[in-house]
Amino acid sequence: MYLSTVSRPVTDPSGPRRRRLAMVGGNVVALGTVSLITDVSAEMVAAVLPLYLVLGLHLSPVAFGVLDGVHTGATALLRVVGGFVADRFRRRKLIAGTGYALSAVAKLGLLLAGRSVPAIGAVIAVDRLGKGIRSAPRDALITLSTPPEALGRAFGVHRAMDSVGAFLGPLAAFAVLLAVGQSYDAVFVTSFCVAALAVVVLVLFVRERPSGVPTDGPDDPRVSVGEAFGLLRSRPARRLVLAAALLGLSTIGDGFVYLLLQRREDLGLRWFPLLAVGTSLAYLLLAAPLGVLADRIGRLPVVVGGYAALGVTYLLLSTPTHGWPGLAVTLALYGTFYAATDGVLIALAGPVLPARLRTTGIALVQTGQALAYLVSSILFGLAWQAWGPQTAVRAAALAVGVVLVGTLLLLASPSRPVARRVSR
Repeated sequence: MYLSTVSRPVTDPSGPRRRRLAMVGGNVVALGTVSLITDVSAEMVAAVLPLYLVLGLHLSPVAFGVLDGVHTGATALLRVVGGFVADRFRRRKLIAGTGYALSAVAKLGLLLAGRSVPAIGAVIAVDRLGKGIRSAPRDALITLSTPPEALGRAFGVHRAMDSVGAFLGPLAAFAVLLAVGQSYDAVFVTSFCVAALAVVVLVLFVRERPSGVPTDGPDDPRVSVGEAFGLLRSRPARRLVLAAALLGLSTIGDGFVYLLLQRREDLGLRWFPLLAVGTSLAYLLLAAPLGVLADRIGRLPVVVGGYAALGVTYLLLSTPTHGWPGLAVTLALYGTFYAATDGVLIALAGPVLPARLRTTGIALVQTGQALAYLVSSILFGLAWQAWGPQTAVRAAALAVGVVLVGTLLLLASPSRPVARRVSR
């Protein structure tokens, strides 16, 4: 990996090959480190939560779908609020840090919730509130720390570091459970300690205004509510948000995917956290290469390829095939989906959004996805309960195909970027 400082960005795509190899700045690496540590904490909990809820508390598929949707979508609208506040006051690091801190505190909340499903739902909502608040400011800092032609690489490197944490988190949960038995409380406490460390790293090493990157001047007017709403009056931005919402409708959630795999392969409960490790390993290996590929051939083809991998994953989940080869292929495709879409979609959106409204615009894209995901999780839980898991996941595969057609219709035609200043 070739690293450059933010003060020497890659600004000339026709320059020497060595300059084009420079991948990311120091701020991206710092943010990647924060995400790595945070994902260790988050994935420790995520790796055991489906078992805890479905097998420990005996939740129905519909109830699990509701909680899983809350896990991502219930606080989605607050992403836009957080994004607007970050843009208006130009304090993206502060808003991101607040989100990371909320998620850390939520890990302790799981201890207090006990076996109360409403209390667990409330704690999950707080955790997702933290994620919702932090995601857009963090991604905006990445786009503002990186020249436009290198955004795919920057997000690829960031998501690769993030996936290292996602890889290590389930292993850490597995180690804790192996050491103390089926004690979920020990997992929650360890997760909190790791999350607190991530907040410390963000405070010490992430910069609000990277050197060498133009920012709003001190005399520039603050972003107004009318200006933020003006983003949706722009056709390119509006199409991006609609496409993100469509793509969110085709996603059923990791918990369902791993529960389907556990049922199909009849895996022992202690091995369940390791399913996420396979996905994270593929994500880790492919995130940076696919980010570079997106800069070379276009970001939309890579996103479409990622969702095609998701459709194949769902089809494999619906087959009765057993054995480790099939399990490995399914997890590898699922990791490919994340590597090709998670950061690349934001890299696709970055150049379309004006710098002063970058956080708000990214928050709108993420909100569209999150709200659609809330709907899809509930619908999949209902389909599972009404039709059975195999029919439900086949319907999800069909939905991916339909959504990809809609996405191509929205985004494939050339669009002019949003003007630097959005009309009020």
